[in-house]
Amino acid sequence: MPDNEVGAGTRLRSALGRAGGPLGGLVVLVVLLSLLSPDFLTPNNLLNVGVQASVVAILAFGLTFVIVSGGIDLSVGSVAGLAGIVAGWAANSLGLPLWLAIPIGLGSGALAGLASGALVTAGRVPPFIATLAMLSVARGLALVVADGRPISMDGWIGRIGSGELFGVLPYPVLIMLVIGLLTAFVLRRTYAGRAMYAIGGNAEAARLSGIKVTRQKLLVYALSGLFAAVAGILLAARLASAQPEAGTGYELDAIAAVVIGGASLAGGVGSALGTFVGALVLAVLRNGLNLLDVSAFWQQVVIGLVIAAAVLFDTLRQRRRSGRRTPVLRTPAVRRAIAAGTALIVVAAGWAVYQRQQAADTGKPEIAMSVSTLNNPFFVDLRAGAEAEADRLGVDLRVTDASEDSSQQANAVQNAIAQNSDAIIVNPVDSDAIVPSVKAANEAGIPLVGVDRAPSAGTVVTTVASDNVEGGRMAARSLVEQVGSGPVAVLEGEPGTSAARERGKGFTEEIAKHPQIEVVASQPADFDRTKALDTMQNILQAHPDVRGVFAANDEMALGAVKALGARAGEDVKVVGFDGTPEGLTAVESGQINADIAQQPKLLGKAAVQKAVEAARTGDIGPGETTNIPVQAVTRGTLEAFRAANR
Repeated sequence: MPDNEVGAGTRLRSALGRAGGPLGGLVVLVVLLSLLSPDFLTPNNLLNVGVQASVVAILAFGLTFVIVSGGIDLSVGSVAGLAGIVAGWAANSLGLPLWLAIPIGLGSGALAGLASGALVTAGRVPPFIATLAMLSVARGLALVVADGRPISMDGWIGRIGSGELFGVLPYPVLIMLVIGLLTAFVLRRTYAGRAMYAIGGNAEAARLSGIKVTRQKLLVYALSGLFAAVAGILLAARLASAQPEAGTGYELDAIAAVVIGGASLAGGVGSALGTFVGALVLAVLRNGLNLLDVSAFWQQVVIGLVIAAAVLFDTLRQRRRSGRRTPVLRTPAVRRAIAAGTALIVVAAGWAVYQRQQAADTGKPEIAMSVSTLNNPFFVDLRAGAEAEADRLGVDLRVTDASEDSSQQANAVQNAIAQNSDAIIVNPVDSDAIVPSVKAANEAGIPLVGVDRAPSAGTVVTTVASDNVEGGRMAARSLVEQVGSGPVAVLEGEPGTSAARERGKGFTEEIAKHPQIEVVASQPADFDRTKALDTMQNILQAHPDVRGVFAANDEMALGAVKALGARAGEDVKVVGFDGTPEGLTAVESGQINADIAQQPKLLGKAAVQKAVEAARTGDIGPGETTNIPVQAVTRGTLEAFRAANR
């Protein structure tokens, strides 16, 4: 047998051996989830898993090149977001056809990767630092190009995101498989792939053997950027819009997928098959936990434990390779602990199956609810109001947290459709990005209710919402009443979100009618209290004479209060937005002068009422908006407001 065939067979067996553990774990996970959830092992849901894995898998395939060669790339999530925005900008602002705009987007990703590679090679910057810098640069450029707003992606690219080949295989899954095969070919059948393994094993030895290490590293990072761009454009296609914040945090999932798949963070080890299995493990785990109605907070804990276990096994594998044994893992005590843990898992699985069967026998209507984030008191209150009403009406409400990620929210809606929920409630991360999910629910005949923010297209039974634009105008009028005249500052919400845009629009339109008020600073603080504290401190350094502050939510208002100290509510008037309990307490103490209250519990309550009504009548809309009024709450009107909302 020729030597090259022997080498190829050896490499294949080695790759299969490294992927064997993760593959076995994937099989066990699939079997376990099939027992726990009758909705898991269905063709529709399995295709959902493939679609949900596609973006992270493609990012991970690019990262496989980097990790095999001994590097790391933390910028892939931001580069994915940048590529989608560049493609959307080229198509919409420059008027280029999609067949030309998309290669421009792909080129921007490759250039970003090449820039990271140049920093690593020519600049001698550690890969961690170089790609961390590119993470920030790419995200900033995406926001600059998009002006913080989503960009619509119409035409055939949208059909790729949600369509199917021959009505069976979703295009995102097909693209993932093609990219995976390309990755395997590069790693196993090309000089560049062999050079990656050599450099990852020992860069100096590779250089002495004649490999152009600098050139190969530039290629590695360029490929990582290119694959990230493919993932970003695919993500934009799935959402029918390019989001400036798309891909945030995806680099962590991508790295986890590579490591779970058997690659070594020390370099020299890894395979396309292993990476594919690792991405599927994460997607199956998330999908299954979602179907089982596991708390979003516990889902993060479970995913973190899986990643930690993968890195631990990678460390143990490296020790075995270097000749250092870890006999502690083979002691009788450890074996007994593993056996006991396995037994507990089996018992827990059986109990969960029993509980789900009991729950299924109740005949309660099942309502799925996707909230944009549960890391904000406003949306926590919205969920509380929805859950209280669900308990009163005797319905099963399953709430998922999108973590301000439109892609995660799309996955949650897909899962709800796969479970054949009686109705779906959506609090969109972004009004444009949720449209494909709304249309998918429409096609499935499942009533969908919007809450707080309205989808920009598709058919909804109703949207239960306050008018954010009018709330912004109300905030401007309140600030004018409090300040009278002089310089004021604005703390904006997270760029790209519909709430930030709409509240800012209303405030800007109204404040322009009052020339005695001058907006001297307007900066984003991402709806976050800590960021608002820092941003407000910086604004005060440049404008110490500021007399008023409008914060687009209560969390930022409370951050501004902390920065202002004793001046808050006295020398500097503060107007917040949301009407959260902590915000209203600050109104009571005089630190916040006015709060535009949205009554989040009432929003959640009304959304559940409308969803249950639609589920029972079969109404899928379209219907009129259900308005929940906003009002400006001051210290003088606080008690009346609280009394009316008890």
